[in-house]
Amino acid sequence: MHLVNPITCEQIALPSVITLEPVKPIFDEYGILHKYEFSWHTGLRGCDSPSIFDLDKLRDTLHYKAFVFPDTSTGSYIVVLIHNAQRQLSFARVGDDKWTWLPPQEDYTDCIYKDGLLYAMCEIGELYTPELHTFDLSGPVAVMKSIIRIPTKYENGYMYIVQAPWGGLLLIRRILEDVDLEPEPGAPVFWNTTGFKIYEVEAAGSELKEINCLRDHVLFLGHNQSLCLSAEEYPSLRANHVYFTDDNFFWTTGLENNHRDMGIFNLDDNSKEELVSPQLWSKWPAPMWITPDLRKMKMASRGVEK
Repeated sequence: MHLVNPITCEQIALPSVITLEPVKPIFDEYGILHKYEFSWHTGLRGCDSPSIFDLDKLRDTLHYKAFVFPDTSTGSYIVVLIHNAQRQLSFARVGDDKWTWLPPQEDYTDCIYKDGLLYAMCEIGELYTPELHTFDLSGPVAVMKSIIRIPTKYENGYMYIVQAPWGGLLLIRRILEDVDLEPEPGAPVFWNTTGFKIYEVEAAGSELKEINCLRDHVLFLGHNQSLCLSAEEYPSLRANHVYFTDDNFFWTTGLENNHRDMGIFNLDDNSKEELVSPQLWSKWPAPMWITPDLRKMKMASRGVEK
């Protein structure tokens, strides 16, 4: 695995996949890596028999989300993976020779790194409700704390955590209409986003306040790091809107779907419009937002204006 800049093609090597907790190498009679053994155990439950994957097939099952965060303590970067089995967490700093597993919890959907702490959104916590966890990664052993539980009835959807430009944290629940997870053979599976619930973490860090307006801000949500921007700084964006792309566990782990769930959601009136029209009919993986260095883009734009 590598960090890759898609524009410059610069690459930085990351620790080998065989240093991840669920992955073990299988060598042939000549000592050459031949296949991977993948264990389905987690920090909370045992496992069935392991699965065996060809070298180019493991990634289809293993990876769910990856995040790259600046590490101010070292001037480098921390890479965090949400991976199977059951969406667990592992991290590595650039230059590490192995991944560090963060048990025991599972079912993570989103992460941010702030002030030396990894904040991770857990979809199904100890009481079967979403929880926000923190991990202190500064010591030899990562220490997990559960700081917030979201009191909500079960709804089909996903949770996100976002660093707000004003310094706070936002927790967002994307609500999907119920779908048939076992459709008739050949029938399409339609994932349809119907709304968003937004919570702001209070200053004390232990309480939530539900909000229904972002005022002059914009959310970008999808199968990558979540983002909140100011529409005043980027006037081509629509204030108080959510730009979203496909972000479904079943899509990203191989369930075929011929309907894209991506669009622009207006928080003023809960209306929705297509982001790409006509809709793309494709078996490609979920699309992602690519986030360039916005500060450099802004500086370049000002230089052109001058």
